[in-house]
Amino acid sequence: GQSHVTAPLRQALSNGRISHAYLFSGPRGCGKTSSARILARSLNCEQGPTSTPCGTCGSCVALAPDGPGSLDVIEIDAASHGGVDDARDLRERAFFAPVASRFKVYVIDEVHMLSKSAFNALLKTLEEPPPNVEFIMATTELHKVPDTILSRCQQFEFRTIATAKILERLRLISDAENISIPDDALREIARSGEGSMRDAQSALDQVISFAGTKIKKKDVELALGVAGADILIRVVKGIAEHQPAEALAVVDDVVMRGHDLRNFCRDLLAHFRDLLVTKVSASEELLESAICDRAELKRQAELF
Repeated sequence: GQSHVTAPLRQALSNGRISHAYLFSGPRGCGKTSSARILARSLNCEQGPTSTPCGTCGSCVALAPDGPGSLDVIEIDAASHGGVDDARDLRERAFFAPVASRFKVYVIDEVHMLSKSAFNALLKTLEEPPPNVEFIMATTELHKVPDTILSRCQQFEFRTIATAKILERLRLISDAENISIPDDALREIARSGEGSMRDAQSALDQVISFAGTKIKKKDVELALGVAGADILIRVVKGIAEHQPAEALAVVDDVVMRGHDLRNFCRDLLAHFRDLLVTKVSASEELLESAICDRAELKRQAELF
């Protein structure tokens, strides 16, 4: 779901126009660190640099998700290693040649957590890096990264992932794990991720722990504390027909089911937003994460 990032990176690898520093920014759980690892693998593949790592050479095997890791790809969590001493240590080690790979790659996660003095210590290395060193940095808070660092990196901004893409991936995982779950229940889980693949996968794990391998839609609602389409439709009907008692009865029902009222309010606001969009726009893209299908949204929107 990040083709605006992967396409230029593939092109750069194919043309051999590789930058010495990349900065991946965007919301949580949308693939920044995973992409950094894949890029490191692409840079160090014995057939490369290539946009399609072979998967069989020593470097690819070492950097596979279940591989032993490589001495030449160093992952640093800036949240716990953000001091000036850590940055100085990185700067000194960067000048040593790679042990067995083409590049020594530093993947710095949550780079915005580096202290001001650590950024200053890193600056000179970014400005004049050794020829066989690559920096790939990731952050959820781009505004906290100094302009002096930004100006020395190629920047790629990741976006939230479309619900349809998350749904597709969750279906793949469910099938691989022999989990029986209908599409409408899986869609609820995908929607709960709010554009974050990692959050949606965590929610799926939570539902599996709650319900086992045979999951129904009501299991998802109970496990995640989300309001289903039927509850929201009852609220809309109560408001449209001027029956406040019905709306209050729904709230009572939500409380009795043990749902999180904050989630309920969020879902209700999102649903009214979808009704408003349905009223004024024919765009399918603006409604891709809607809890109800297009026909049902149109029916409800006509009540107002």
